[in-house]
Amino acid sequence: MKKSQLSCAILAALASTPVLAQEESANAKIETIEVTATKRTESIQDVPVAVTALNGEALENRGIDSFQDYVEFLPNVTFQGTGPGQNEIYIRGAATTQSNIMLSSVQALQPSVAFYLDEQPVSMAGRNLDIYATDISRIEVLPGPQGTLFGASSQAGTVRMITNKPDHSGFSAGVDTNIGFTKGGEMSNAVEAFFNMTLTDKLAVRVAAYNDRQGGWIDNVLNDPGNGGYIGSAQVISRISGGVLSDPAAMDANRVNSDGVSSTDASVVSPKNDSLVEEDFNDAIYSGARVGLSYIFNDRWDLLIQHTQQTLDTEGVFSYDPNLEGESSTNRFQPEENKDEFGLTTWTLEGRLDKLDMVYTGGYLDREIDTLADYTGYTNGGLFSAYYVCNYDGGDTIAAEDERCLDPTKFYREDTTTTRSTHELRFNTTMNTPWQVTAGLFYDDQEVATIGQFKIPNTELYPDMERTLVGNEGINSDGGPFPSEVGFVNDITHTIEQIAVFGQFEYELTESLTASVGARWYQIDDEYKGSTTTVDVSRRVKAFGSQNPDELAAVGEDPEAVLAAIESGQLIVDDLDSDGVLTVDDTIFKFALDWKVNDDVLLFANYSEGFRPPVTNRVGGGLASSQTGRFENFRIPVYSTTDTLDNYELGMKGDFLDGILRVNATAYYSEITDLQTSRFDPTNISFLVFTDNVGDAEIKGIDADITWLATDDLVINAAFSVLDTELVRINEELQGISAGVGAELPYSADFSGNINARYFFEMEEGRRGYVNGSVSYTGDRIAGMTMDAYVVEDATQLIYGTGSGLEIQDEAAVYEGVTYSDRNGETFRGGRYVQESYFLANVAVGVTNDEWKAELYVDNVFDESAILNIDTQQFTPKVVTNRPRTVGVRVSYDFY
Repeated sequence: MKKSQLSCAILAALASTPVLAQEESANAKIETIEVTATKRTESIQDVPVAVTALNGEALENRGIDSFQDYVEFLPNVTFQGTGPGQNEIYIRGAATTQSNIMLSSVQALQPSVAFYLDEQPVSMAGRNLDIYATDISRIEVLPGPQGTLFGASSQAGTVRMITNKPDHSGFSAGVDTNIGFTKGGEMSNAVEAFFNMTLTDKLAVRVAAYNDRQGGWIDNVLNDPGNGGYIGSAQVISRISGGVLSDPAAMDANRVNSDGVSSTDASVVSPKNDSLVEEDFNDAIYSGARVGLSYIFNDRWDLLIQHTQQTLDTEGVFSYDPNLEGESSTNRFQPEENKDEFGLTTWTLEGRLDKLDMVYTGGYLDREIDTLADYTGYTNGGLFSAYYVCNYDGGDTIAAEDERCLDPTKFYREDTTTTRSTHELRFNTTMNTPWQVTAGLFYDDQEVATIGQFKIPNTELYPDMERTLVGNEGINSDGGPFPSEVGFVNDITHTIEQIAVFGQFEYELTESLTASVGARWYQIDDEYKGSTTTVDVSRRVKAFGSQNPDELAAVGEDPEAVLAAIESGQLIVDDLDSDGVLTVDDTIFKFALDWKVNDDVLLFANYSEGFRPPVTNRVGGGLASSQTGRFENFRIPVYSTTDTLDNYELGMKGDFLDGILRVNATAYYSEITDLQTSRFDPTNISFLVFTDNVGDAEIKGIDADITWLATDDLVINAAFSVLDTELVRINEELQGISAGVGAELPYSADFSGNINARYFFEMEEGRRGYVNGSVSYTGDRIAGMTMDAYVVEDATQLIYGTGSGLEIQDEAAVYEGVTYSDRNGETFRGGRYVQESYFLANVAVGVTNDEWKAELYVDNVFDESAILNIDTQQFTPKVVTNRPRTVGVRVSYDFY
């Protein structure tokens, strides 16, 4: 069993190699794990694709149990997000800017890496299902496109968590406990348990349960405007609102700051968080259970049914404000809570016919997410910020001396319900012939229903006035007061229905040379419906699908201009029908050749394709709010088109020196066409997030992992990744906004690697001791696609009275002098934040006699504060970091 969440265990698997078999034997060799990466059970060393697998014992032996620690031991993998249950994984550098986590359910940009629990896909945009990894058999990670066998979200790779199934051989049980103490933070503790028993000769049951409380270490400190705290800035508010305030610089000179201006007299009022000040406020609690039943009908047919129920509760945030002193302090002005609960039922019926193995598998996922988040930072980036927080009503009647900007505190509340049902029927030939076939049918039905409520206006300003945004044209101030505190609502339901036919044919050209070809035909129907406070999304999407002039006029568009944009190819609507359903279908392929040089060495070459489906935009087809420069006549895409990844790779898998040295390595070259990206450019285009295709990219890289049994008692694992990513084409309207041609893709380091050593020694009375040490290195990474870091940094300086101190990589040179500019014509240098390199180290010492184990561990030995992610969704940078040095004890006992 492993004492961490699925996302952590998955990532550890990417950086690890298999454990040893017969570790105490004089003839010890490296264990070869059986995997199902090609939907057949095969030795990992015989599968002609890059794949990493780690069994449950190996995961436990890593000695790492915190979220952040797992993230750091990952060559070739990027894990970006803002905390438990709010993360995305990228593999081999195929990354771009994802949507704001708080809007991911609305935007629906699909992940590029697929997650599977056993046979069930559980991927979700922005919030992949974070399953706690307890009582698992193994983790399989397949980098590179896996679309022919695993479908749409397998563009850059697939991760599969394989659970322990009910065992018909008899009774077994076990319990694991863990307690840890974090420097400057709270205590953490966890307990896991499982039992397995046979109820009859044909029926077996297995139950696993867990509760893991991860104590916090981030402090919500008192907002002190005179010491790096949130002062607020009329200059920033006016800039992003179109320069509407008369003299914002004079207002900033009269704000609550270190000079002691009172809130009553100040022109700009700072937010307060006195009642929310708390140390170590970022707690996370995982609790849940899994029940499995296995029934054997006869020697040919068996049935497995499993149900997993889990609740993840988090409070606070997992990032610090770099403008404040220290690396564990933040200013938050609203409570932050996230409750993520799911129930997942899966079933698998397996049968063995004379010439075929048959598998029918399916699952049903029901997930509920309730989020409450501080949205105060929207004041620093929202298009109508002056309207929300200042006594500005859209006119020019207010005298400069009367202008004030009041408390900017805001919140966001989300209620998201996800259901997903899948069915797959596949067949594997078992004939003793030179050829083998895997073929199947797949059906997937997903629905994501989201209601998001935003408190964005300040109701203290004009209590007798209802002010409602009207498109991009300004303000309507007729009516009564705002209803409650909510000023904007998203009410969106997004459904995806997919059918696919897939297959793979393998033929032995000689005894040692095998060729294979795979293909997948798919059709995806995507329906995006609902509304926002300002947009009837359902009607808008249907209007662009039907191209009916009356419907286009009804949603506020000029029919002649829209039809002209469609005719010219500026707007693409070919895949959208009159009912508002976006339908795409295609066939993707995979070709492979593998040569078994001898019993110990395998060489292979692959070509494979992956894809992500298009994404519908809420305000698709609308004109940009700014109609100057490159934005003149620019229209928001109705939907982003499918982005594709073509991958070419050469690989080797080999065991050497009589099985004590294993080297697996893969070199690859990938081409991404029409790379999808999330865009939020409210001062130029739209106050709603949308998706677009940024352009094309190329990726070159080498992955390798090495396992060496140095002595009978010492095993050393090492892994590294070398990456070279480059944008090779940029859409014209993104020039000066996105990083340009020749720039690197975000989030992935040019070099990363790790080394793990484990030493065993004999003790009295049959006990064995061990020492485990790990060190990892992650190189510099770039944060995001948009080169707006200097703009954000300037806003930070004005809002807090100090900068972030974060490194910025200058990007303007790629445009030969073009600078980043806003709608007021104000220009800034183009740049992106740098997530700087770091080393992390862990050590553990333990004693075991194969029934019980006791271990003392130190995670993050040198107390390194790593930059895991620079989050700018609050329009000033927040740094997501790892857990400080943690010392703890793990104890486990197994009953047989």
